[in-house]
Parts: sequence; structure tokens; C-alpha cells
Amino acid sequence: MTIYETATLGGGCFWCIDTIFRELQGVEKVESGYAGGRMANPTYRDVCSGMTGHAEVVQVTFDPSVLSFRDLLRVFFTVHDPTTPDRQGADIGTQYRSIILYHSDEQRETAKQVIDELSREKVWDDPIVTQLVPFTTFYSAEKYHQDYYSQNPNQPYCQIVIAPKVAKFRKAYLERFGEEVVVVAGELGVNWGQTPFARIGVRLQFANLESATGVSPHLP
Repeated sequence: MTIYETATLGGGCFWCIDTIFRELQGVEKVESGYAGGRMANPTYRDVCSGMTGHAEVVQVTFDPSVLSFRDLLRVFFTVHDPTTPDRQGADIGTQYRSIILYHSDEQRETAKQVIDELSREKVWDDPIVTQLVPFTTFYSAEKYHQDYYSQNPNQPYCQIVIAPKVAKFRKAYLERFGEEVVVVAGELGVNWGQTPFARIGVRLQFANLESATGVSPHLP
């Protein structure tokens, strides 16, 4: 029986990161919504007013045996700018802040480690301002917000803002792992279509990959 884990993350407009996480192998469900605020059952209009304190977030249900929380966070930090307080690009407001709402002490420690690692690597010129706070309550967003990109691919925001982020994600992870995955999969007799990369995943499905081949399954 699969034991799933939940992650709640905010990195700007939830339409963007919702789209990315749906492409990851090991993700069972992605739901856009609101968290980290003061008002019960807020609407999109309430949140956009900036008066409720909520952030736009996605709640991700995933299989940690396929995709670890650490790897999920590495993807999260790839597809948004965690150095701009209360904004992502032209989207400005507290609802667009970078935030990790941890569901356990283990998630909190993993998030702290990833943030420290990225800070030491100096991936960005400015410091990371991602909030790290305990999860309390998640409110699902209105139905029309769910899986917004695939439902509205020709909408201008989707074409101008979301599509480039999806392309960046695919380029970053497929170029990083594509060649060595093909080689390793062939050596181990694995059918390419059966690997997580068939869905633009970021991990291989064999637990002994590193010991068997010397190729680490972890993200850069």
C-alpha cells in the first residue's frame, strides 16, 4: 500500500507551479488554493485584496518512494524566484510570496537544508526570502483555478508567463539527466517508456541506481 506525503508550497501565481508539479512522476494530486492567512474560507477576490494574509499555494500529494520532498523542493526553487519579497515578476502582492508550509519536523529540517545549500551555492545574487512556517489550514481555490494552464493554454497569461516556466523546467531537468538516463536505462534493460521521464519526471524508478551504476538519482 502506497503511503503518500503532502507538501504545501507557494511561489507566485499558483497557476504556474501547479502546471510544473503535475508533470512530475510520483505526484498523485495537485490542488491550487490558499494558506498562511487569517480568514476562514477566503475567495480569490478576498486573497487578491491583500487583507487576508493568505498566499496562493499548491498542495501536492506525492509518493516519497518515487519523488522525495527534497527533490520536490529543488524543482520548486528552479521554477520561481525566492529572492523577491511579495512578488514574482509583474505579479505583486503578499499573496505571491515565496513560502513553504511544512507538515512535519522532518519537512522543516529538509527545507532548511535545501535553502542553506542553495544559499551556499549562490544560485541568486540576492538572499533567499522564502518563508518557512508550519502548515495550519489549506483552502481549495475555486474550480476554475484547478489545472488552469491545460484548461486555458491560449490565454495570454499562460502563453507569456506560464509556458516559458514550463519550458525552463523541462530544459533544466531533461538536459541534465537525459543522456545518462538513456545509457543507464539501456544497460539495465529498462524500457524508456516505463521510466518517470516518460512524464518529464526527475527521478529513476530503480532504488539501486547509484550503487549499480555510479549515477546519482538526486537533483543537481
